[in-house]
Amino acid sequence: MNRRIFLQAAAGAAALASIPGWAQSALSASSANFGNLLILVELKGANDGLNTVVPFADQTYYSLRPRIGIKREEVLQLSERAGFHPGLAPLLPLWKNGQLAVIEGVGYPNANLSHFRSIEIWDTASGANEYLHDGWLARAFAANPVPRSYLADGVVVGSNDMGPVENSPRSVALVNTDQFLRQAKFAERGGYAKNPALNHILQVENNIVEAAAGLNGHFEFKTQYPAGNFGSQVKTAAQVAANKSGVAALRLSLGGFDTHQNQPNTHANLMKTLAEGLVALQASLQEIGRWNNTLVMTYSEFGRRPRENQSGGTDHGTAAPQFVMGGRVKGGLYGQAPQLARLDGNGNLPYAVDFRDLYATVLERWWGVPAQGVLGARFAGLDLVRAA
Repeated sequence: MNRRIFLQAAAGAAALASIPGWAQSALSASSANFGNLLILVELKGANDGLNTVVPFADQTYYSLRPRIGIKREEVLQLSERAGFHPGLAPLLPLWKNGQLAVIEGVGYPNANLSHFRSIEIWDTASGANEYLHDGWLARAFAANPVPRSYLADGVVVGSNDMGPVENSPRSVALVNTDQFLRQAKFAERGGYAKNPALNHILQVENNIVEAAAGLNGHFEFKTQYPAGNFGSQVKTAAQVAANKSGVAALRLSLGGFDTHQNQPNTHANLMKTLAEGLVALQASLQEIGRWNNTLVMTYSEFGRRPRENQSGGTDHGTAAPQFVMGGRVKGGLYGQAPQLARLDGNGNLPYAVDFRDLYATVLERWWGVPAQGVLGARFAGLDLVRAA
């Protein structure tokens, strides 16, 4: 067996063996509504929230960003105080239809400004000084098993980093549908071993290979997908979502957000890429009749510092807005406007919404399962989604 295959399968077996007692009791039955699909979109590198959802009515914003601030006349107004970056224009119909929620000030206490550590915190739903090994979705699936008829629990598109499904034994990664179906992540089915532990590992591998063979929905979409890597990810995700056998969650990623220098052009292109990709995703889900039972949520390891730097960019910061969209989303502004007059000693924003409140929203209000056991504490969740 290929060493990489063995390690991947071994990780899956170890995850099964280490499921805690609170999850073991749930393995025989689950009341989770995994007919509701979750699609996560990671903005890799830390998106600049202040130039994404612009606090144009606060003059302090322009004082902090005399060169890179979005001009008032270019802002796409959402309210009397906030508006979109002009590159997000494709999202305006979603906003006007009440199917896009903007949650401002998302972060966590004692924010860590290391890319590696902070995204680990988001992926595992840990505290700043807590180290967990399993992704938060992996723990959710362990406690509330996805139906075995589903081809996979989670599918990561565009990256080999499993992130929120780390150590989920029935989750897989793919870059695009064609490559995935050719290589099936694992090149071939494993055999049978007399050693029970090794045989279990081989069975885990076999299950994933079988899932790979059927993930493509083979749907003839009319949607026009944007060029580039993110557009390809959206197209791949749409084909997975079109598969009637189902998956519970997908994760896409868009990189390039670490804008320490020359930010305006780079960020404008990223905003346009993100918006066009999300609109194509919406159109695809509408084609297959899944828009009303899909929740799309962005996340990023942290925001950017409010004050621009000398290189025409922004450095690592803390709180930032995130988007939630879908046919049953209650659109509007949530959270708290950026408190630019209340920056901390490092010049960073206070957070208003703990990111785990968003996760609790997914778990309890979208999937209908208890969040506290998965997240390790009680988080309130947000009233973002309508009942079916």
